[in-house]
Amino acid sequence: MQNIEQIAKLIQQNGGKLYLVGGAIRDEMMGIIPADKDYCVTGLSKDKFQNIFPEAKIQGKDFPVFILNGQEFALARKERKMGLGHKAFDFLADETITIEEDLARRDITINSMAQDVLTKEIIDPFGGVQDIKKKIIRKSTNAFGEDPLRAYRVARFAATLQFTVELETLKTMEQLKEELTSLSKERVFAEFQKALASNKPSYFFDALRKANLLEVHFEEIANLIGKSQPEKYHPEGDSYNHTMIVVDKSIRLTQSLPIRFSCLAHDFGKGQTPKEILPHHYGHDEKGVELVGKITNRIGLPNEWKKCAKMACKWHMKAGIFEQMTPSKQVEMIEQVSKTMLGLEGLQIVVACDKNRPEEDLEKTFSSITFTKLGEKCLKQINGETIKKEYPNLIGEKLGEKLHEERVKWIKSIDKN
Repeated sequence: MQNIEQIAKLIQQNGGKLYLVGGAIRDEMMGIIPADKDYCVTGLSKDKFQNIFPEAKIQGKDFPVFILNGQEFALARKERKMGLGHKAFDFLADETITIEEDLARRDITINSMAQDVLTKEIIDPFGGVQDIKKKIIRKSTNAFGEDPLRAYRVARFAATLQFTVELETLKTMEQLKEELTSLSKERVFAEFQKALASNKPSYFFDALRKANLLEVHFEEIANLIGKSQPEKYHPEGDSYNHTMIVVDKSIRLTQSLPIRFSCLAHDFGKGQTPKEILPHHYGHDEKGVELVGKITNRIGLPNEWKKCAKMACKWHMKAGIFEQMTPSKQVEMIEQVSKTMLGLEGLQIVVACDKNRPEEDLEKTFSSITFTKLGEKCLKQINGETIKKEYPNLIGEKLGEKLHEERVKWIKSIDKN
């Protein structure tokens, strides 16, 4: 098996050059180990590359990409927009296209860099190195505005890198607004998922908000803007600011994306509150359940995410005052939530992020919430098997009713003690 330098030398001997391109260079400059490495070949035709490397497997319908030693090698290419949407492009890939022309079709400056594999020279025609130092996301050329998906990619990079989006790039993103609806659910969800997996998901939504794009696919979040809250409990401002703080806090408590999404969605219902009753949000917990279904359909969220978020919307307010609830209501919450993917600990995370104040330690807030341990103990001690032993003649609905009744008694006995 040939290493990358040997491959580059063979390409050079045949009149071409091999470059490392894109995100791998950006990551290495930032001290991040690249997840994968992509290579670009100039000076060679498709046929000539295949002759040099007959073992390479070709992929791609629109332009040739070769798989060699488990890595991707693409011929340098140019592209031309032919219609609306993310896929309406005509591609030209041949030996006449330069590395600079190939880089010009890429989206943002920090992704529009190349490195000569043999000489290690950095090719940076659009100032990507300086933008990394300044922590700025900036379009490489006006070709950025030809692909609507780039608006969401920029917002996602803002979250994953914690960079600021430059003003002219935001303006170009805004011009893509009408075309965003042409994107598939899968494309939108993929960018959203990556943003939610980052350390600062709020940067994703803030970038879309600044570009006036938030309402296109994330209407439930856009509707939170300007929805005031009681200042006594929410000094951070409106419901949007609160939600951004909550979802960023969730990163510290869980790696689970369904639970992070539940934190993002917990107050969706506040976006439906009439102006005349602000800053109060009566019934927002129940309203949020329906709204989770709407965003699920719009961007194709997994069913697991939907179920978790619906439970978070429905129960986060009551869970926050668990000790004040009646034993029957406490058992109802424990039974319902424990049956879902969210689980009692997931709901505990939502409540902790929701209740935590800037001057308080988040982990302490989390550990101070008692319903998870109490609920798990209740479910373990009073279960279907224990009820069947004590009441062998009960079946079906009657068995379920007795199970709930005995759990309520158990909770009451805990309260007395």
